[in-house]
Amino acid sequence: METRWLARIIGVVIALASIGAAVLLWITVGADQPIDPFPPAREAVFLGWDILYAQVRPSPRIFWAAAAIALLAAAAVAVTERVASRRLRRSSDVRETPLSPVVQMECTRYYAGPVTVTVLIPAHDEEVILPETLPALLAQSRPPDRVVVVADNCTDGTVQVAHAFGVEVFQTRDNHEKKAGALNQVLTHLLPGLGDNDVVMVMDADTTLDQGFIAAAVERFESDRALMAVGGIFYGEQGHGLLGQFQRNEYIRYSRTIRRRRGRVFVLTGTSSMFRPAALAAVAQARGVHIPGRPGDVYDTQALTEDNELTIALKSLGAIMVSPPQCTVVTELMPTWRALWKQRMRWQRGAVENIGAYGLTPATARYWGQQIGIGYGTIALYAFMLMMLLMVLAVDTWVWFPFWLAIGSVFVLERVVTVWKAGPWPRVLAALLFPELVYDMFLSAVFVVGLGEITLGRRARWGHVRRSPAEEGAR
Repeated sequence: METRWLARIIGVVIALASIGAAVLLWITVGADQPIDPFPPAREAVFLGWDILYAQVRPSPRIFWAAAAIALLAAAAVAVTERVASRRLRRSSDVRETPLSPVVQMECTRYYAGPVTVTVLIPAHDEEVILPETLPALLAQSRPPDRVVVVADNCTDGTVQVAHAFGVEVFQTRDNHEKKAGALNQVLTHLLPGLGDNDVVMVMDADTTLDQGFIAAAVERFESDRALMAVGGIFYGEQGHGLLGQFQRNEYIRYSRTIRRRRGRVFVLTGTSSMFRPAALAAVAQARGVHIPGRPGDVYDTQALTEDNELTIALKSLGAIMVSPPQCTVVTELMPTWRALWKQRMRWQRGAVENIGAYGLTPATARYWGQQIGIGYGTIALYAFMLMMLLMVLAVDTWVWFPFWLAIGSVFVLERVVTVWKAGPWPRVLAALLFPELVYDMFLSAVFVVGLGEITLGRRARWGHVRRSPAEEGAR
């Protein structure tokens, strides 16, 4: 893998691409002839309240230019993803794409029998949360055949709690590579003993599965021999006030996007995903040859977001994967803005560093498009908020613009509709718009700072939030 140079400057590349897209739109707007503004008109409305409004609007040329740029960018990403997906799925190259459907259907021609499920739960000092996680797991409509708690450098009663629920415990040895290192150790022992009909599920200790998760996933594996992985669709736990609702709304919108994509996965979430042993073994064999990482490791210990990196690794080897709507989980939310900053910084840096390590390939094209889109959206959001602030400070009387009110109404409607099924309070929060825009600005700031830290070569911090027994009891 000769992409180390790109990994070093990935922050600069994404920043320049995002700024370039914004400049392109700015040039398009600036090339238009200015329109003489109509003087604001005064109108009496409800109970004699006077308002000022102006009919100023962009010219058709500007409107269609902006729409064309957006549609072309979206189409380019969609077409690239579709072409890359078809190419990888139809590949018969056993060396570079050993997980493609063509190869796997040939390898599993005589596949038969029921699927068995082994669940791995990496846990570092999780005695507080395991009494909630394990009963929900063992109460699945289709229970797992084997549950292994991977106790990693635990200093509390994690091992004792696991034994109390009658599940196996694997204790790591001299692991200094966090979750990825712990999973690599247990998979080294586990994978050689698994067959074609077995699947491995990796789930976080703070995740609660929907009761039918395993049954739905197993049904997918049994009906599709070429399927290499099944991911979960995650929702946020209750609580944590306004900040918690921001995160729940975000997760609800993400899950809606996955459903609209018919389960096509962006990331096999670390909260809960299931894999065929052949897929994990192929990743370990390809490390250091066709994909980044240390030979023999399933998880790349250098990646900040091991689940995102493993997703890209599997896609690069031709694997198909899905997140069925029946496979839902409830996961923890960050209780404070500081904790959320740490979590999202790790996620954002990990996502960017992963595509920097892989370079621009058919499997990573969409991820590049997503990061450039986030950068472009960051510029647009901050520019919008700045213009709003300047207008408030510059004018003595508020002037309404019907055209932009109509555009804003469509945006508000989209925000409300995408969280509609969550209930009244999420709808109200979405309808207010500006609170969620402030939350979006926070996430955009994480993006900008993350790119800056990567560019400056600053070491990433893991950032893990641990609940106290009192906090857990309050859930």
